[in-house]
Amino acid sequence: MKPDRELLKTAYREFNARNIDAVLALMQPDVDWPNAMENRREIGVENVREYWTRQWQVLDPHVDPVGFSDDSEGRTIVDVHQVVKDREGKVLVDQIVQHVYTIRDGLIQRMEIRQETAVPQEP
Repeated sequence: MKPDRELLKTAYREFNARNIDAVLALMQPDVDWPNAMENRREIGVENVREYWTRQWQVLDPHVDPVGFSDDSEGRTIVDVHQVVKDREGKVLVDQIVQHVYTIRDGLIQRMEIRQETAVPQEP
């Protein structure tokens, strides 16, 4: 498996376990990260830490990578099954999204979220 994919699998696993320091250690210090909750971007690992801390106080997101590909610009595209619950356990979102990563020197430099994609339906 490609090193970038192993890096990202580790990032998802640690994010879901809420091991914030382990995930941030996989990012460039000046990482550029989407803040979907507040509709803006966070620059730098400390800003990502603060965002996730706020997010996890009100939401319980779980993200599982279900597919990997590379685009023509060298970015890694991850199809992700995303389930977001409120703090009482009610499912708010259950969808497939794409996360687009730029990796620099073996660490995450930037992540973008693409609009949800259609979930395959049984015939």
